Amino acid sequence: MTQQAQLKLEQRFSALKASVSGEQWSDARLLLKKVEELELADIALAFRLMQRVKNLNPSDANQKKLADLRKRALQNRPELATSSSIESKIRRNLIRHRGTLKTQLARVIAHPKMAQLKRPFALFVLLPFFIFSFYQVILASPQYESQARLIVKEPDGMATLDPAMAIMAGFGAGPSNLDTELVKAFVYSNDMLHYLEETLAITKHYSDSQYDLISRLDDDASRESILSYYLEKVLIELDTDSQVMSIFVQAFEPEFAHVMSKTIVERAEWYINEVGHNLAQEQLAFVQLEHQLVEQRLQKAKTQLLAFQRRHDLLDPQAEGIAFQQITYQLEGLVVAKQTELIELRNSMSETAPQVIQARSQLNSMLQQLEKERSRLTSEKAGNEALPKEEQNLNVSQILAKFSDYKINLELALQAYTSSQVSLEKSRIEAYRQLKYLVTVESPTQPQEAKYPEVFYNISLFLAITLMLFGIGRIIIATVTELR
Repeated sequence: MTQQAQLKLEQRFSALKASVSGEQWSDARLLLKKVEELELADIALAFRLMQRVKNLNPSDANQKKLADLRKRALQNRPELATSSSIESKIRRNLIRHRGTLKTQLARVIAHPKMAQLKRPFALFVLLPFFIFSFYQVILASPQYESQARLIVKEPDGMATLDPAMAIMAGFGAGPSNLDTELVKAFVYSNDMLHYLEETLAITKHYSDSQYDLISRLDDDASRESILSYYLEKVLIELDTDSQVMSIFVQAFEPEFAHVMSKTIVERAEWYINEVGHNLAQEQLAFVQLEHQLVEQRLQKAKTQLLAFQRRHDLLDPQAEGIAFQQITYQLEGLVVAKQTELIELRNSMSETAPQVIQARSQLNSMLQQLEKERSRLTSEKAGNEALPKEEQNLNVSQILAKFSDYKINLELALQAYTSSQVSLEKSRIEAYRQLKYLVTVESPTQPQEAKYPEVFYNISLFLAITLMLFGIGRIIIATVTELR
């Protein structure tokens, strides 16, 4: 096809395009019907329009239809054999021979697809991008960040106390993750927020009208909203390996950020010490009360034992009981010896012999004394009305058993007193030492440059997200259109 024939075909194609609306020009089914109408009247224009249909809907049926029209067009119009069968090659030939670069760009922009694309792109991408960029560069108030690094430590009691006492008091164990998490929870709590409000009036600072509307706190913000805003301005990071806790505080003024960070550190140090001391004081008070009860029990046991000894005129009932038993055992030995002697005398003498009579008399005396000593151990004494009722008419064995009960009670009370004394000393040590304290690894810094907003990063991220959402939306719309 000659260049002139190509221009004429494109002119007819442009006229056909101008005769329909933009929606109709993008409707593949409507254009396909138009192709069927033009097949008999103008096969070349029908072939050219079918290329448009195939670009809009590259289905197998449309491609087959395009190939059929191409074959028929070549049979009826042999001069078409020199032309390109695709729309892009025709457009490149036209652009090569017509107009300047400005005209070419104008034609591309004037293309229906570009007209359909540029409106939503400008509305959903460019306009939000420019608004967000204007806010970030011009309107957004600068924010300064002060940081501090802390670590929870315990004193080394092993170096100052006796090893046994240090182990007893629990020295030597380092701080656990629970300590740092406890400090973190307190910094994020309503109590810390209330303290900062009373000390620094942070709500007044963050809601000042001189700062931009989006960054600042609402004047009528609720307590929950203030806490949420506070949590956004205070960040805590914890290094699980070294247990170093980093605190980052953001504010609209560098001096206020520094003072607020310093106040948070001081309050957190007070809190961790107060918690430890309160626990130790409560434990000490409980142990002291228990120790008083144990001490009273010991004194009572001692008093009962001494009173029992005094009532019965006993220095040591156990020693006296042993002495009574020894006397009884000695008398029994003497009785046996005297009985043996009496038997020997009877074998050699008559019953009326003086030696036999004397030996028999001595044996009777010994038996009487032995019976008397045995009765002292087993027989009850005559009751003494001055004694308590349960201690009247007691024999030596019963007195000894009663004394053993009092002595056992005294020993048990003494053991309990010893254990209580150890617990009391341990609690006293814990109460009068600084259990845990915060070591400042890095003091709160004084910022000089605004760290936020990060303009370039925020704008780039916003543009990337906007383009991604716009692309996803276009894909969804194209898919829905294709499935209709």
